[in-house]
This record gives sequence, structure tokens and C-alpha cells, in this order.
Amino acid sequence: MEILVIVIIVLIALAIVGFMMRRKHNTEIERLENEKHQIQNKPILEEMTKVKQLNMNGQTEEMFERWRNTWTEVMDIHMPKIDSLLFDAEEYVDKFRFGKATATEKEIQNRIQASDEQMSQILTELEELIGSEEKSRIEMEQLKENYRSARKNLLAHQHAYGIAATALETRLATFIPAFEEYDALTESGNYLQAREIVIHLMEVGSKTFPLMHDIPALLSDLQLKLPSSIHELRSGQAEMEDQNYQLEHLELTEHLLVIENELKELLDRLANLDTEGTQSRLEEIQEELEQYYDLLEKEVHARRFVEQSREFVASRLKEVSTTTRETSDETAYVQQSYRLSEKEAQIPQNCLKKLESLQKRIDALNSVATEDKIAFSVLEEELTSIQTEMNLLYEEQEAFADSLKNLRIDENKARGQLDELKKQLHETDRMLQKANLPGIPEEMDARLEEAEEQLYLVMQSLQEVPLNMKVVDNYLGKAEKCIDEVHEKSKEMLENVLLIERIIQYGNRYRASHPRMHQRLLDAEASFRQLRYAKALETAATAVEEVEPGAMKRIEVLVKEDAWRS
Repeated sequence: MEILVIVIIVLIALAIVGFMMRRKHNTEIERLENEKHQIQNKPILEEMTKVKQLNMNGQTEEMFERWRNTWTEVMDIHMPKIDSLLFDAEEYVDKFRFGKATATEKEIQNRIQASDEQMSQILTELEELIGSEEKSRIEMEQLKENYRSARKNLLAHQHAYGIAATALETRLATFIPAFEEYDALTESGNYLQAREIVIHLMEVGSKTFPLMHDIPALLSDLQLKLPSSIHELRSGQAEMEDQNYQLEHLELTEHLLVIENELKELLDRLANLDTEGTQSRLEEIQEELEQYYDLLEKEVHARRFVEQSREFVASRLKEVSTTTRETSDETAYVQQSYRLSEKEAQIPQNCLKKLESLQKRIDALNSVATEDKIAFSVLEEELTSIQTEMNLLYEEQEAFADSLKNLRIDENKARGQLDELKKQLHETDRMLQKANLPGIPEEMDARLEEAEEQLYLVMQSLQEVPLNMKVVDNYLGKAEKCIDEVHEKSKEMLENVLLIERIIQYGNRYRASHPRMHQRLLDAEASFRQLRYAKALETAATAVEEVEPGAMKRIEVLVKEDAWRS
């Protein structure tokens, strides 16, 4: 029974495997048959029918015959062979000869692939032939239209093309034999060769037909516009020279001759249809001429500026010189009362020397301007430079004059600050005396003595003649800092003293019950009498805080309230 069961299981397994293999091969056969039908349904005949509408001669006829022979071979030989192989494959599968079926399927696949490539190649070549013929026909019609338009325009307006007319005639003449060759090739059915003619003509046309528009404009620039500009520049130059303008530095005459000779060379280039290079250079020449217009206009503006500003600058220079001399005299007077640095004291004299140099430049400028021997633009630059330097010198000496005036103000301000510092130090000393302290610590005494010394130095510096305000300000700054510090330290010490008293008063309630605290308060009181206020505060605060944590915060609040009330 066990053997029988095993045999039955094996037979069932084989039946399942066979069924699955059979279904797999049937699916593959069905796929191959679909691919075969797709090849048979390719629209070869429909596309070949379109070719018959063309001239069936020469290259077209040869290609048509080759396509038809290939299509016939595929449909009459390869397709029946594929059908036979598909039938064989089905039989092999039905007989469970799967190895044979696999080999046959591979052969079918190879034959289908080869047939598909042949049919696709036919379609590609058909599309290329038909598409190229249509595209060539459309483009050729446009080329012929452009040619006729160009030819008509050249004949009707030959004067507008001038010396370039002959070269244009020659260039257009090259289209005629190409047109004739194209027509001959299409009539003989050689459409692909005709396509090459069209491509060549399209390239030539893209360079030729724009010339019909460009050349008249370029000739107008070369023969009319630019020569007119040159003439205007020469006339303007002559008119300005009659009005005593000095224009030699522009070298305008020489440059205009160079440009005129170059225009002749550009005409020769245009005669050879070199529009691109001609156009580029013409734009550059136009910019050069515009620059000359600007330079002539600059001379006109410069003359107006020089005529309007020359006397003003000279007059202003005298005013600034007078003001600077007054500042120099005032400096000598101020130096009797105030000490100036060597650099500061030399400012008026240095300004006067520079102003004298500017005066010489003004005199030289007036001399050459009167003789009309120099360009007005050069005079303008020099006059502008003199004016700028003069204004800078004026600003420098004005700032210095203001600093002299401020010396008296600064002195009065310093004396006022000295009085305020004396008052503040006196108030600090009075505050300490009113506090009824056991005494003032040595450190505080030293700070008060240092503050007195700083005030003494300020007073001494204010009695010097001549007065050095920089030294005064330096001593004044140190004194102010020192007195502010001693005042703040005094307030801090008094607050600590008040806090110590309150802590000891607060701690008295615990003396009987806390002997350790009692001893610490005694130590704090001893430090207090020894004028060691910081030590006393630390000892008392620690003692109270150990017994009643948080007590210090409440005591500090009470002290601040008392201070606020007072």
C-alpha cells in the first residue's frame, strides 16, 4: 500500500508539472503567432501605393522593385514557413515533447525577428522617400519664390545695390542650374539626390537672400550717413577754431582722414558681399564719430564753465586766504592762554602755503587762457582741481578755527565739572560723618585721600599758563572716576553697617537658646568695633541663617524699606 501511494503521488506530481509546462508553451506559441500577425499587418502595400504617385523612374523605380521583392519574399516564403513551425510546435506540446517545442519556438522567434527587421526597413525607406519628396517640393517652391523676389528687386532697384549689384547677379545666377538639376532629378525619380540639391540651396539662400535687405542699408551708411557725419564734424571743428577753440589735442583731422580711407575699403568688402564684417566695423566707426561729437561738445561746456567760474574761483581763493590769515593771527593770540600741539599750531601756516601754491596755479591758468593756447577742457580740469583743493583747505582751517573757539568753552566746562566733583566729594564725606560709625576703615580713608589728590591735580592743571586742555581733561576724567567710586563704596559700606545692626538685633532673640549663635554674634560685634564691617556682616549673616534659613532675605527687605523712607 505504501508503494502504491508513492506511485500515485508521483503520477499526480508529473501530471501537474506536465500541465504547467504545456500551458507555458501554449502561451509562448500564442505570443509568437501574435507577432507574426503584426508583421503581416504592417501597412507596406498602402505606403508603396503612395510611391506610385511619384515618377517611377531611376532611383525610385529601383527602390520600389527591391521593396516589392522583399515584401513578396516575406509574405510568400517566410510567413508560410513560420505557420508550419507553429503547427509543429503545437504538436510537440500536445505530445509532451517540450524540448523539441522549445527549439522550434526559438527558430520561430529568429525568423519573426528577421522578417520584422526587413519590413521595418522597408517602412523607414518609404517614409524617407515620400517625406523627403514632399519637404523638398515645399522648400524648393519657397526657394524659387525668394529667388524671383530677389531677382525682381535687384532689377528694379539696381542703384540701391551699387557696386554690390554685380556680385549679387553672379550669386543669384548660381541658383538657375541648381533649379534645373533638381527638376531633372525629380522627373527621373531620383528624389533623394534631389533632396541634397535642396539642402545645399537652402544653405546658400540663407546667406544670399538677407543680402537684399542688408546691402542697401549698409551702402546708405557708407556713402551717405557716415560721410555726412564726417562733414558735420569738420564744419564744427572749423567753426570752433574760428572762435579760438584749441582742438589740436583731439587730432580730429587725422582721425577723420583715416576713417574716410577705411570707408573706401569697406565699400570694396561690400562689393564682395561681406556684409557681416562691414556691419561690425560700421558700428564701431559710428561709435567713434559719436565720441568726437561728445568731445567737441565737452569743449563748448568747458569754455562756458571756465568763463563763468574763473573769476569766482580766484575771488573765492582770496577770501579763503584772508580767512586763513585771520585764523593764523588768532592762533598766535590763543597760544598765549592755551597750549596747542606743534601739529595743530602749524595748520594755518600749512594752509597758507598751499593756498599760495593754488594762487600760482590760478595765475598760470589765467595767463594761458588769455593767450588762447590751450584747450578749454584742460583749463576746466585744472580749474576744477584748484576749486576742490581750495574747498578742502577751507574746511580744514574752519574746523581748526572752531576748535580754537571751543577751547574757552571747554575750560569753563572743566571748571564747572571741578566744582561738581568737589561738591560730590564733600557730600560723601558729610554722609560718612552723619552715619555715627565707630570709625572709617583705612581702605576708605585711602580712597578719600586719593580723590582729594585727583581734585588737586585738576586744580593745578587749570592754573597753568598756557592752559593745556588735553591734560586738564585727562586729570578731570581720572578724578571723576575716582570720586564716583568712593561715593559708591561709601554708600555700600553704610548699607552694610545698617544691615549688620539689623541682623544682630534680629539674632538677639536666639541668643539664650542657641549658645553657638550667641558666640558668633559676639564675634561679629567685635569685628564691627574693629571697623571690619565686611567680616562682621559675613559672621552675623551666617549665624542667623544657620538658625533660621531665609531670614537674611526678610532682613534685607526691611533695610531697603528703611533706606527708602529716609
